[in-house]
This record gives sequence, C-alpha cells and structure tokens, in this order.
Amino acid sequence: MGDRQDRSDDRSRRDTVRDTYDRIASHFASTREYAWPEVEAFVDQQTAVDEGIGLDLGCGNCRHAELLAALDGVGPVVGLDVSRGLLETGRKRAREREFAVGLVQGDAATLPLVDDCVGVGIYVATLHHLPTRESRRRSLDELARVLAPGGRALVSAWSTAHSSFDETEGFDTTIEWTLPDGETVDRFYHIYAPDEFEADLRASDLELLEWELSSGNCYATVAGDGGGGEVDAQSVDY
Repeated sequence: MGDRQDRSDDRSRRDTVRDTYDRIASHFASTREYAWPEVEAFVDQQTAVDEGIGLDLGCGNCRHAELLAALDGVGPVVGLDVSRGLLETGRKRAREREFAVGLVQGDAATLPLVDDCVGVGIYVATLHHLPTRESRRRSLDELARVLAPGGRALVSAWSTAHSSFDETEGFDTTIEWTLPDGETVDRFYHIYAPDEFEADLRASDLELLEWELSSGNCYATVAGDGGGGEVDAQSVDY
C-alpha cells in the first residue's frame, strides 16, 4: 500500500509540474531565445554521428533541438516535453526558423522510445524538475536505455554551487515565476549538490564520461548502456 501511495504522490507532483509549465509556457518561452553555450559546445563536438535520432529531452521551445537539426549525420530530431503548451511554442519556433523536429508529449521517466535509437541527446534544465529521487534516477536509466551504442548525451541540473544558494546539500524548493500581469506561479526544483549529481549518474545505467560545474549548473557527458528493457508507456504524438 505504501509503495502504491508513493507512486500516486509522485504522479500527482509531476502532473503539477506539467500544469505549471502549461500555464506559463508562452511567457517562459519568450525568455528562452538562445541556446546555452555549454549545449552549443557539446553539439559542436558531435562530429562522428552517423546514425540515430537527435533527442531534446525536456525540449521546451526547441532552442536546443534547433542545434540538433543542423548537425550533420544525425537522423530525425525529436523534441519531447511533458508540457503541451511548451511543445506548441517549439512548433512555432520550428515553423518560423524552418527546421524539422518531431514533437512528442511524454514523461522523462518513461520515455516513449525504442531501445538504442538516440545518437545524440540533450537533457538540460529538466532533471531538476522531477519531484522525487526515484523519478530522477529512473529518467537517467531511461536515457541510458534509448542511447545507441556510441551515442552521447549532455545532462544538466541546477546546483547548490550557484550564487543564488547558500546550502551545500541538495534540497527541494519552489521558485516563483512572475507573469507579465504580476501573477506569480511556483515552480518545483530539486537543487543538486555537485557530489549528489555525480552519485546519481554513477548509480544509473548511464556511463559517466565527464562532468563539470559551469554557471552554477552541473553538466555531464554520458553514454548509454547498450541495451535495456521494455517501456511501460505509450507515445503521444503531438
């Protein structure tokens, strides 16, 4: 009974995250015009991609999916996000900037993708929105499952190393988003301690190749495990 209740609570909290980003999607996307330099540097290093899709996991307005779409050798690009509102902003960006991306509404902890299909992945500024350590770890295992042999992904999360925080241990919090009319909306974050970020990656099915702190965020370059099990989820085409 306890495990069932925990799963129900986790699902409810993830639904709240989805509803929050649906509510602020348009304004949030307008403040996320440019790709992060750390992501640009990672994508620029992916020069030997010859198979597999490009995956932007937690794609938001697809500013990073746009980088994948311009990468030589990558297959079709997929942008996945739990928020339908954010996916609509990604659709608009792709149309205006004339790049191709397939958009899927889905959950990072139960990816609606087959095993070993991703050649290059980007999973930035999303892991820290999953409300439990179990769901965060499960999402890392899911990324490992879908990464093709030789595939690479960049994972990031907000860190206690950021100047906004005094804490040294990882912690859960909410941070307000202010809409143009002055209304504030709480957004859930798990702020990672750097050692905790490394530990979760090493405990997952991913192979941790390297990691660093940059601009108050933890970044890791990872590879997959070359296999995995079945996914208990259905793809929702958007």
